[in-house]
Amino acid sequence: MQRPNTNNSTNAEQPIESLFIDECLPSNCVDAVTNLMSYHPTYLDIYRTTQNFILRGDGPLPCDYRHYIAIMAAGRHQCSYLINMQKQEFLMQGGNQLWLKGLDYIPQKLRDLYEINKILAHRPWMLNKSHIEKLTKAQDSWSLAEVIHALVLLAHFHSLASFVFGSGINDEPRYFDNPNLTSGEPVLTLNPPPHSSKQKQDTQKLDNKAFKVESPVAMSPTEPEVGVDTLMERMKSLSERSEEVSAEEYTKRFEHVESQSAELSASISQNTPMIKADLSHFVDDPKFAYVDFAHRGVPTFRVQDYSWDDHGYSLVNGLYSEVGNLLDEKFKTTANLTYNTMGGRRDVDTTVFRRAIWNYCQCMYGIRHDDYDYGEVNQLVERSLKAFIKTACCFPERLTKRNCDKVMREFLHSEKIHVNLMILEARMQAELMYALRAMMHYTT
Repeated sequence: MQRPNTNNSTNAEQPIESLFIDECLPSNCVDAVTNLMSYHPTYLDIYRTTQNFILRGDGPLPCDYRHYIAIMAAGRHQCSYLINMQKQEFLMQGGNQLWLKGLDYIPQKLRDLYEINKILAHRPWMLNKSHIEKLTKAQDSWSLAEVIHALVLLAHFHSLASFVFGSGINDEPRYFDNPNLTSGEPVLTLNPPPHSSKQKQDTQKLDNKAFKVESPVAMSPTEPEVGVDTLMERMKSLSERSEEVSAEEYTKRFEHVESQSAELSASISQNTPMIKADLSHFVDDPKFAYVDFAHRGVPTFRVQDYSWDDHGYSLVNGLYSEVGNLLDEKFKTTANLTYNTMGGRRDVDTTVFRRAIWNYCQCMYGIRHDDYDYGEVNQLVERSLKAFIKTACCFPERLTKRNCDKVMREFLHSEKIHVNLMILEARMQAELMYALRAMMHYTT
C-alpha cells in the first residue's frame, strides 16, 4: 500500500496557540503533557491529531471502552497522571461509574483484553496468534477491527506512561492537589506555551519552526557525563566513517549491546513503588514485569522479517482506516525531528545520535535493525543515558523527577523532551510490531 505524501511544513506554520485551544480540558486547563510537547509544535500537531482520532474519532470501539482501555494500559505502569485524566474523560463520555471501582466491575469483553494488555506492556515478544484468537472467539467476541483499535490504544498509553515518568510529570503533586474532585480531575497550571508569541523573550527561526532560546539544564553533583563537545566529535566521526562491516560482525555488535543492557539492571533502581490503594483495583498480576534478554529465551525480532514500513502499516490501515497514516506520520516526524542544535550549539547534524536512541530503545525489546551498526550505540549513548532509557522503556514507574534531572545535564530542556519523545515513539512502534505480527499470523 502506498503512503500518502506528508509535508510537515504546513503543520509547523500552524500557530501553537491553536493547538493549545484544541487541547483545553473542560476545566479550561491545558494538560501537562501538551504543555511539554509544545516545545516541539510539529510533533505536537500530529500527536494531538492521532490521539484525538483514536479516542474520539470514527472507530469500531465505543468511546467509554476507549477511555477504559487507556486506564487499563496506564495501570500497568501505575501512572496516576494518565489514569486520573482518563477517568475524567471516561465519565464525560457517559461511562458507567461502577466500572471505576475496578476490573471486577467491567464487562467480560473488556476483561478478556487484560491478558494482552499485561503482555504487551512488559513482554510483547510473548504475544502470539492464540491471544488474538481468544478475543475473536470468546463468548462476547471482538471483531478484528476492534482488536486493532484496542492494540493501538494499549501501545499508545503504555508508551505515553514512559513519557510522563521520563519527563517527571507523574512526580509533580500539584497536578492532583484538589481533594474535592471525586472524578479524579487533574488540576493543572497552564504555562504559556514555550513558542507562544505571548512570551516576552527572543526567539530564533530554525527550519521554519519556532525555537526557544534556553540555557542548559543545571548540572547536578553526580558522576561526570561525556560532554556535548565530545559527543559532537563522535557524531561527526561516525557520520564521515566509511567502514565496511560484515553481517556476522553486525550480529555480534547487536548481541553485545543486548548483553550490556542486561547488565544495566544492577544500576537501575529495583524499588518498584507500592501500588497505591486508588490504583490497585485497575491492576491484575502486578508482579508480571519486563524480563531481560538473558532470561527470556526467544529469538531476536529482525526488522528485515517484519517491519512497520513493509507489514504493520498496511495491516493497521486495512482494518482501522486512517490510523496507519497517522501513526506513520507520527513515527517519521519524531525520527526526523531536528533543529540542528545540541546543548546550545548550532548547525549540528544529530542524525546518528537520534538513530542510536531510537534503535537502542527497540533493542530493549529484542528488535534488531539488520542494516544498523550497534557499535554506534556504545559510542553515542553513555551508561547513565542507557540506564535512563531502559528504565523509561521497561520500568517507567521507577523513575522519579530526580532521576530525570540527573541525565543529559548539558542538554537544553527542550532537547531532553525531544529524547523522551523518541523513547515514547520507538517503544510504541516496538509494541505494535509484535502485536501486528501476532495479528498477521492469526489472519494468514
